[in-house]
Amino acid sequence: MDDGDEGTTVEVFVYDLTKGTAAMMSQMLIGRHLDGIWHTAVVAYGREYFFGPMGIQSVRPGGTELQEPQRIEKVGQTYLPYSVFYEYINGLGTTKFAPGTYNLFKHNCNNFSDEVSNFLVGTGIPKYILDLPEEILQTPVGQALFPLIENLSRSATAGLTVGNRFVEARINREDSPEFQSLNTEIEQARINSIALEEKRNVINEKLAKKERKKKKKDKKKKDKSRDQSGSETNSTGVSDMADSENAAAAVAEVTVEETVQDQADAAAATDSSLTISERVRQMEADERREVEELKRQRDPPIVFRDLVDPAQELEKLRDLLAGKLNEAEIQNVDELHQYILDNEGSWALGDNFLSFVGRIFNDKSLDSSVRVCLLNLLCVAALKDDVILLLHQDRREHTIMNFAYDIDRHPVEEQLPLAQFVANLFENLSSSEWLMYISEWQYQNQNISNIRVTTKLAVHSLLSDSEDLQMRGTAVIHNLACKEKMNKNKSLRQLLPKGSISKVFDDVAVELTMALLQYFNGTPQEEQLFACMKSLAKFTQVSGQDVPQLIQMIGPEPAKFRGCSQRIDDLIEQINVKLRLH
Repeated sequence: MDDGDEGTTVEVFVYDLTKGTAAMMSQMLIGRHLDGIWHTAVVAYGREYFFGPMGIQSVRPGGTELQEPQRIEKVGQTYLPYSVFYEYINGLGTTKFAPGTYNLFKHNCNNFSDEVSNFLVGTGIPKYILDLPEEILQTPVGQALFPLIENLSRSATAGLTVGNRFVEARINREDSPEFQSLNTEIEQARINSIALEEKRNVINEKLAKKERKKKKKDKKKKDKSRDQSGSETNSTGVSDMADSENAAAAVAEVTVEETVQDQADAAAATDSSLTISERVRQMEADERREVEELKRQRDPPIVFRDLVDPAQELEKLRDLLAGKLNEAEIQNVDELHQYILDNEGSWALGDNFLSFVGRIFNDKSLDSSVRVCLLNLLCVAALKDDVILLLHQDRREHTIMNFAYDIDRHPVEEQLPLAQFVANLFENLSSSEWLMYISEWQYQNQNISNIRVTTKLAVHSLLSDSEDLQMRGTAVIHNLACKEKMNKNKSLRQLLPKGSISKVFDDVAVELTMALLQYFNGTPQEEQLFACMKSLAKFTQVSGQDVPQLIQMIGPEPAKFRGCSQRIDDLIEQINVKLRLH
């Protein structure tokens, strides 16, 4: 998963499905020598990706039942970040190369390998593989060989894809204790790897916070210094100095904008001659520049602080659960105290903490006030920069998100802290990204994902009858709209398949826009109206065609709210610019 300038090697593993039978018997059977009937897989980023009846699968290189490849063809180097490839391969897995689309003759592993190779390095797999004459397999003798080829093909694709996660192929057999122990160790290693990655995210988040604090402190010093010097200067001198500084800043800003534009124009001039890999690499560089610019103007998320007294909520929770908890659950409450009040970090939460949360959420014999208390405490936890470690522990059972998905079934007093919890998760980069994961799981006979749950919760809250819940729904939609990933480079989005992460955000933008337009039929307060209008302006940028068309078809026109405040008028003008283009 090398993102450096040296790139990542892309190889094609070539297997003979007949394991030598074609080479020995083809001349005798069909009057022509064939070296083999080829199955191919693309190896990149340390994994082997291939396509079969079960869809796209991934194993360690050489990890299929065909074992070692007959030959390995190096097709080139890719400079695409793994994150882009991950979006691409998962998008293919839900569209063009989805389970059930496999056809041995017309839509097979070699077509997949050719397409992926072209995406990564701009060239396809060797022609001798793609040019294996289909007519030979359609002759009477070729048809006679078909069952053998089909059976061997199934063996090559024995892996299983679960949602968007690739897992190793496994042989159907009774697992020995040694195998189970090894499997447990491997799973623990994966969890540890995730934890390490999230710790890195936490550290980066802390460094970013320190940098923001440093900038604020430096700004205060400059302001104080300016005030002191201003007291020694006459008013005319101060005015001239300010005008001079503002002019210099304006020139600098224009210069930066011109430089960025010049770079974009130069890139556009050469774009047509670049391979997909080079184009995406260039787009990534452009996007990094855009992100740096966005960071200077980043919209802070709307979160809810100081609405909960954690000490009081913990004491209340203990009182409400007195005599109703076993020893382990009492320990879980103590762990919550250590995490929230003693600031001991999420490591204080034991392995069975989420089981305790699930028991509180789902035990209907408990009063609703118990769930409200626990949710209020989770709202406080959501603001902590290491809450992501707790969230990732919920990857198997989805206790939290299943409960959030059912928001419309809970009483309003539980809905309020639940929506507040989700809004607060946008405080930190890692937890806000978690809310937008697209990996699916089954719940109540439906395929749902974190982004679908977040969207449903936002829409339900915004359109509820409770003003307090509307306020929290407004915050979630605003925070979604202001996410940098929502504004991912539009050219890059066009290269990715429909099922990829960025494409999902286009669909989310449309769904949230419909909720906003329905909300605008009422008379929202200025503060909520501003946040919603800002979200709508962002969505017109994310989905430059669908959202403006929705606004024009469904209404009401944003101009309905002109005159509420200057900042809302400015947003209305931004939206109208987009509307005039359609």
